Amino acid sequence: MKKIIIYLILTTSLTVSGFSQADLQPAAIVNLTKNEPITVRQLRTEVERMEKTTGRTLNKDERLQLLDVMINERLAIQAAEKDKIIISENEVNQQVQQLRGVLAQQLNRQPTDAEFNQAVRNESGMEFPAFREQLRRQMIVQKYLLAKKEPLLKSVKEPTDAEVTEQYNLAKAQFVRPETVRFSMIQVPYGPDAASRAKARDLANSLLREIGSSPSKFDEVVTKSHAPNSGYIAGDGGFIPRNHEAQNVVGQDFINTAFSLKQGEVSKLIEGNPGYQIIKVTENYTMKNLELDDIIQPGSSIRVRDYIKQALLNERQQAILAQASEELIADLRKGNPFRVYENNLNW
Repeated sequence: MKKIIIYLILTTSLTVSGFSQADLQPAAIVNLTKNEPITVRQLRTEVERMEKTTGRTLNKDERLQLLDVMINERLAIQAAEKDKIIISENEVNQQVQQLRGVLAQQLNRQPTDAEFNQAVRNESGMEFPAFREQLRRQMIVQKYLLAKKEPLLKSVKEPTDAEVTEQYNLAKAQFVRPETVRFSMIQVPYGPDAASRAKARDLANSLLREIGSSPSKFDEVVTKSHAPNSGYIAGDGGFIPRNHEAQNVVGQDFINTAFSLKQGEVSKLIEGNPGYQIIKVTENYTMKNLELDDIIQPGSSIRVRDYIKQALLNERQQAILAQASEELIADLRKGNPFRVYENNLNW
């Protein structure tokens, strides 16, 4: 199973030069439609990347398993080329844009090229050109898999209501909504020095005096934050649950203050990081054991039954995907269209 999963997500296509003679020796040769060597250097590169990810050294058996993954990938790409299955530059660009969109959601703005390239480097250990080539090869393998195993991949049946109810009953204790509030927030950011902190505190106290305990005055101050050089930011802060994870993010004082307020009440001044904050609670939710038709979390439209149904469907899709991948690999390996040079793998 592990081999199959890695096969689906891991590709290797690196140009090598200037390495030792041993590095240029073949670790394997794939010859489904043409002779294509996998050099020792290419294998070592993938081994080193895997070791960095796992934080440990791979033994020889594990290196051989990784080589198997690389062989499977090349077999699939050679077979796809034979069947004239290709991925256009536009298709790769669309996939890259989707990945940029994910990063944009995390940053709440469009990332610069440098930020995106750094994110790619952090996640994959690759520079962007190598990552883009990996992405193209992965897309070819996926497209070939769908072409060859489409009936099997589309055979997944949606979970029935009875199956959803059965799963809910088994996991009922896990479906608990913690005490939660939604809040609007005014934040006056400060810098690393004492003077910046003092200046921010003066502004925050001034805003707090202007608001007093009036919810409507709070809303007026929020609106004025959009003026140029207001010195502070404000708006909807979203939902926050009362748990350790949230407290680790916003701090104990913030949590204690937020959950001491009733709907519409304005807080005292909170010293957070990286700024002074004033909040107004806009919605309160008590802790609740969720039923099947309850919304799974505030701010969402997804019911518990929808969540369970999608989770069961994803589980079945992954099982079918693994089966299809295993069948495809078995088909491609018939007749042993590759050769492994184990003597070159002793390092």
